[in-house]
Amino acid sequence: MPKRTDIEKILLIRSGPIVIGQACEFDYSGTQACKALREEGYNVVLVNSNPATIMTDPEMADRTYVEPVTADVVAAVIERERPDALLPTLGGQTGLNVAMDLFKMGTLEKFGVEMIGAKPDAIEKAENREKFQVAMTKIGLDMPKGRFAYTLEEAMDVIGEIGFPAIIRPSYTLGGTGAGTAYNAEEFEAAAARGLDLSPTTEILVEESIIGWKEYELEVMRDLNDNVVIICSIENLDPMGVHTGDSITVAPAQTLTDKEYQVMRDASLRCIREIGVETGGSNIPFAVDPRSGRQVVIEMNPRVSRSSALASKATGFPIAKIAAKLAVGYTLDEIQNDITRETPASFEPTIDYCVIKIPRWTFEKFPQTEDLLGTQMKSVGETMAIGRTFKEAFQKGLRSLEIGRAGFGADGGDADLATLDREEIEKMLRSPNSRRLFYLKAAIVSGFTMDEIYDITGIDRWFLRGMFDIVSVERELTALVD
Repeated sequence: MPKRTDIEKILLIRSGPIVIGQACEFDYSGTQACKALREEGYNVVLVNSNPATIMTDPEMADRTYVEPVTADVVAAVIERERPDALLPTLGGQTGLNVAMDLFKMGTLEKFGVEMIGAKPDAIEKAENREKFQVAMTKIGLDMPKGRFAYTLEEAMDVIGEIGFPAIIRPSYTLGGTGAGTAYNAEEFEAAAARGLDLSPTTEILVEESIIGWKEYELEVMRDLNDNVVIICSIENLDPMGVHTGDSITVAPAQTLTDKEYQVMRDASLRCIREIGVETGGSNIPFAVDPRSGRQVVIEMNPRVSRSSALASKATGFPIAKIAAKLAVGYTLDEIQNDITRETPASFEPTIDYCVIKIPRWTFEKFPQTEDLLGTQMKSVGETMAIGRTFKEAFQKGLRSLEIGRAGFGADGGDADLATLDREEIEKMLRSPNSRRLFYLKAAIVSGFTMDEIYDITGIDRWFLRGMFDIVSVERELTALVD
């Protein structure tokens, strides 16, 4: 299917300032999209409030507006520029929210602007947690048990049915903003009030806790001919309960059986089709109970996400670039793979190496913030490392953090942990924090068994085995020196 010739000018809404939960990965995707659209001869109009991005360089777009990314400002830009189309799926959560505001205000209809990539009803279906739950039930996909609340009184009624612990998830927020875990009525009331306040639609989902379950993500792409490909599977080293932006993630997934992966893959295809994302990429997180094998869909992000940048770099598949081309009418089989230069983008990437992402925190800059990781993202950056094995990538990733560590150990950085007793180490392992990896090292050195560490942290034994192996090699090398 050739590219569309009925549109000439395309408006891109960007994610705005770099904040926790929304950082340079959206600049990365936006830059790809601008280049791809201009390559195809389209006139690109960009709205971004952050001038310190590559995307706002003069050569990236035909017209760039460095203005606040709000519905009123973008409406004024639309009135002035009169674009033919709006591509909202490459600007993170901010871009999606503003696009939906423009649709509800009637601005798009008034000026004849078509939303491409994902239609308003698809965005609403994915972002509105109640509608998403109805959609997943319709196609037979399991979700954590939960109910919706629009007032604090309703929330208190819901918790009576769900019980503790419970997860609170607001709609239309980014980076887990407003999300929380409540273990008692006092914590729940505070978390529910905060979630309702931060949700643009004053809607929260109160659901059963699946803390401790294994977390996976699939990056999915679809075109107008209903071709769907899985770009990459990503596994979180930390179990559910730690925001994926604060968790170490590994691509491809390492501990899924082939059967589990195929079930997850089929669920992703059904999910993206039911939600109705016509073209482009989506991110779908899953949780798997390590005891029963029960698999549930957590949510769906109908846009290029934080994980999309990792998947792009891990596989060499430029998700944002291809999403932009799909939005203007191309199909996956018409777009050439930039890496092989022979196969089309409809071929699913395969990799024979391991890619790991390790977050970087700077709690020292936020003294009033507790060093405790949960459902709201707190990391300010991340490193990515590639290796033939998990252990190689893991060591490279730790060295790249610029925190004065040469890897998992043997660098003299564990002196303050050497004096901790078993009780103190166990306490720190039970509460995920920015130094959790090094407390894991202290636990291994102190004689904790793999099963003991697994029971405390929920980190899969496969990853723990890699860490035990690294410590074992360290001991062997130290013995040679001694």
